[in-house]
Amino acid sequence: LYGLDTYGMRYFNVFGRRQNPDGMYAAVIPKFLKQLLHDEVPTINGDGRQSRDFTYIDNVIEANLKACLASSEAAGEAYNIGSGGREFLIDIYYYLCKALGKNIEPKFGPARKGDVRDSNADITKARTNLGYDPDYDFEAGIKLAIDWYKENLK
Repeated sequence: LYGLDTYGMRYFNVFGRRQNPDGMYAAVIPKFLKQLLHDEVPTINGDGRQSRDFTYIDNVIEANLKACLASSEAAGEAYNIGSGGREFLIDIYYYLCKALGKNIEPKFGPARKGDVRDSNADITKARTNLGYDPDYDFEAGIKLAIDWYKENLK
């Protein structure tokens, strides 16, 4: 309508600093971190073998900036923005326990109705058309997130 190029950005499981761990739709990583920091027992819905492409917030910022600078030929498309990895929820939980020095076994609840078991981003188009190349893999991002939450969730 206004002659502006548009780029659809489809973000996959973003995590990082300042993410609210409270509320009905709180993301799992800050929620687990808060519960573990307060020695609470988290509930994992399902068996924990669900996989996601968790991506650190700075990757999302990078993707948005790349889209701002992208050519008009790349406009009008939807792009998956993730790290291009695959992490299992139960592995993340135990990683967080180890990083925080906690030995708290989670409680397992029923799988959530309608929850997709595996959601992993194919970021090939974003790499090719936008020049998106995430700087943070899961391990680098989670270390930064843990440090921020340890400092700011007391």
